[in-house]
Amino acid sequence: MIQLKNLNVKMPGFALREINISIEQGEFFTLLGPTGAGKTVVLESVIGIIPITKGHVIINGKDVTRLPPEKRGIGIVYQDFALFPHLTVYENITYGLRYHKVNGKKPGKNLGFIIKRLSLEPLLQRSILNLSGGEKQRVALARALAVDPSVLLLDEPLSALDPNFREDIREIIKRLHIETGITVLMVTHDFKEAHFLAQNAAVINNGRIEQIGSIAEVFHQPATPFVAEFVGMKNIFPAIFNGNKAQTGKLEIKTNSNINGSKKYIAIRPENIHVSMDKQSPPERNSIKGTVSKILNHGFYCDVSIKTKGIKFASIVPTNLIINLNLKEGQKVNMWFDPDDVHVM
Repeated sequence: MIQLKNLNVKMPGFALREINISIEQGEFFTLLGPTGAGKTVVLESVIGIIPITKGHVIINGKDVTRLPPEKRGIGIVYQDFALFPHLTVYENITYGLRYHKVNGKKPGKNLGFIIKRLSLEPLLQRSILNLSGGEKQRVALARALAVDPSVLLLDEPLSALDPNFREDIREIIKRLHIETGITVLMVTHDFKEAHFLAQNAAVINNGRIEQIGSIAEVFHQPATPFVAEFVGMKNIFPAIFNGNKAQTGKLEIKTNSNINGSKKYIAIRPENIHVSMDKQSPPERNSIKGTVSKILNHGFYCDVSIKTKGIKFASIVPTNLIINLNLKEGQKVNMWFDPDDVHVM
């Protein structure tokens, strides 16, 4: 397990502040956040590369805050692989074995299994310079796992890969996690990776944790406007409440909350905002007339912006529906969404 208790790190121009994360044994946990939020700083604090100003790093019940990296029982995989170009594949995989000892025991007992599971046997004597991106990532994974770590850290492990390799490596990581039962902390900004691999997540912004919870909670029940925007809700508006009604600008929006007077925010995912040419919709829905201001085609779907009463809504509409409705910029439309889909923060 991994515990970060009141972790603080001060660096020139940046700081981590009061980071508290608890990851259970065998859990796959992901740390989400935009570029520059502090994700990699958290990882490098855990592994011991960056000194901690205040707080504690606990691995499997042991405080490792002051231990050197090789004594922490941690493996790490960086997004740029960080392989040695002058060594063969086998030499890269086994490089760390001479430096790591866990409880006085020499690591490497699972080396054969790891090499076989990652399909690296035919590549062992090859130069790193002659490998594809997917092959390099498999070598980097093997090197991290070869030292029998109790914890595996992954720093944007798929971001440097071509799309063809990304899905394969993602499947490999998931399978290895299931088969080895290792505790994994991964940092990423990719929602697909988080959904596919992790059970729980934290969102970090400017060195502070904004929310921790299950993947479903973070994506569907964001705690702050920043988290809502980061996970793609897009439609985020300040509001004043009167029972189950939210007043934002000149619009009154039905919700399933019951709040009075509080100045909070509402957020609606763009895929939950439906566009039609019908003038009437069931009274229990939020039905709003507006004007299409922009259509951005992404192939199978389009981003559609709709303006109404000084507010701009973002919707995701299937391209075939755009064609069927003959939807164009400047056109008057009716958009609707259910009160259930209005999230209150």
